[in-house]
Amino acid sequence: MSRHPPVPKRPPKTASPTELRDAIRREALRLGFDAVGFASASLSPDVRRERLAHLASYVAQGFHGDMGWLAEQSEQRADPATLWPEARTVVSVALNYAPASDPQAILGNPERAAISVYAQGRDYHEVVKSKLKALGRFIWDTYRHQIKVFVDTAPVMEKPAAQASGIGWQGKHTNLVSRQYGSWLFLGELLLSAELPVDEPEIDHCGQCRACLDICPTKAFVGPYRLEARRCISYLTIEHEGPIDADLRPLLGNRIYGCDDCLAVCPWNKFAQVARETSLQPRPNLDAPQLAALATLDDASFRQRFAGTAIKRIGRDRFLRNVAYALGNSGAPATALPAVERLLTDPSPLVRSAAVWALSRLAPREFDRRRRSAQDSSGDVRAEWVAAPSSSC
Repeated sequence: MSRHPPVPKRPPKTASPTELRDAIRREALRLGFDAVGFASASLSPDVRRERLAHLASYVAQGFHGDMGWLAEQSEQRADPATLWPEARTVVSVALNYAPASDPQAILGNPERAAISVYAQGRDYHEVVKSKLKALGRFIWDTYRHQIKVFVDTAPVMEKPAAQASGIGWQGKHTNLVSRQYGSWLFLGELLLSAELPVDEPEIDHCGQCRACLDICPTKAFVGPYRLEARRCISYLTIEHEGPIDADLRPLLGNRIYGCDDCLAVCPWNKFAQVARETSLQPRPNLDAPQLAALATLDDASFRQRFAGTAIKRIGRDRFLRNVAYALGNSGAPATALPAVERLLTDPSPLVRSAAVWALSRLAPREFDRRRRSAQDSSGDVRAEWVAAPSSSC
């Protein structure tokens, strides 16, 4: 049986460095990115030393909390050339996810859950990565240049890279700020083997503003541009795996996944337009859901409800831990107590321990009555019954 000969591959298109840069920029914007910039993958010795010193200081002070990968991959994070020696150019891309309404408004409705804007739609890792991969295919198919794609999950210092490429600057809240999109940008990077003309780096436009530092509920900023992750609500509700420190729980309010306060208050947001990418817009069941309804989720219903979102990645138990704390902060015993009662018998010790604390907040006398006879197989849960303050205190 005869076979058809393979179709010869189209020869690579030749282009000058400037033409290649312009073609990549056009294709990135066509794919839906809102901003794209180019920077050299080679750092000066001074810049490399500065980045390494910053990371070393951050880790030495323990500000990274449970995020051990920050310490383990400091060399690669400081210098793209260490991550991939063939890299000559960093192509930074940004996708706007600005909300249509003020995300802080939900904080005034404590019976409903406040979910960070970025997590209310499709998982941004998948959205950005799919577009970046398409951009990479375009570069390879058309020009045959080697590429590597990164979206938040690899050791690349994406915010310094985005600043070096002119997209924005790293604000005092440590996130990227743009004059066109405010504080609402997802970032991704593509390392390219070709050396291209670079863009002018962006300069810091924060000035004397302290709005993002002053609004933080847990005072997680130890100074401008310096975040103590172990006090950050985004870290506590997403990255931290165990019970949250008792002194921080009341400060969570109804925030059950992330915190937008420092982003939402940024004055540069006045220039932001609502996100064009429809997959990033809020799903109906993630826009301020009832806390009591979320407390009924078992593992299967959790997975179904949050399929395709960033929330699914933290797992059901950690999520319901956050819900229990929020129920304890709601100040609404009539609606919250039945949900807390359910969580007190949850299969997860993490959830049960959070529910014990919630009960002590919502019904102190009932908590005292139960404390005397409380038993549990988990040491963390037993410790919670002992540690919570008495109603007579």
